[in-house]
Amino acid sequence: MSHQDRFPNTKIHESAYIDDDCTIGAGSSIWHFSHIMPRAQIGERVNIGQNVVVSPDVTIGTGCKIQNNVSLYTGVHLDDYVFCGPSMVFTNILTPRCEINRRSEYVETRVGYGSSLGANSTIVCGHTIGRFVLVGAGAVVTTNVPDYALMLGVPAKRKGWACRCGLVLPNPDTEGNTTCTTCGNQYHQEGALEEARLTPVKEADPLAVASH
Repeated sequence: MSHQDRFPNTKIHESAYIDDDCTIGAGSSIWHFSHIMPRAQIGERVNIGQNVVVSPDVTIGTGCKIQNNVSLYTGVHLDDYVFCGPSMVFTNILTPRCEINRRSEYVETRVGYGSSLGANSTIVCGHTIGRFVLVGAGAVVTTNVPDYALMLGVPAKRKGWACRCGLVLPNPDTEGNTTCTTCGNQYHQEGALEEARLTPVKEADPLAVASH
């Protein structure tokens, strides 16, 4: 049975390996030499690039984009509209040793709605990445990350905030307010330094705008 017979309304290259007992939503595309393993759950309109591995029990939400050479290991869960840049890395064991079987010690990593993980970035397992986070290329994330955070460096630190549209926001004013200079979305920061959090005051949903 062909890939298209198994998963109607998808586009799956003939070189991809699709194991039994997995789910692939309508409108999704899977490109050359990728491997989808048992019990993986892939939502609708997901684009999976070349040479991607989706391990057992991984979940990928609607509208995600997984670029070339990404491996999503068991324990990784992506919410809707997450972007994984080329060759970025997830881990799932904190203290790996080849001579010790630690398959029972996989640690979960969750990535929130609309977040983007830049090319060659690394997400160390056991952390939660919030909504609309922007992780820079090559950054190494070793902590939980709050919504809208701009994470840069090794190890990654919050260097600012990202708008829902993806652009870096101006530094908040003395009252904690900031407005995107491109789309006009408005936000408010509470707290400072590592305890700082950003919440939307007036924010457009691009999917709602596109539907009109």
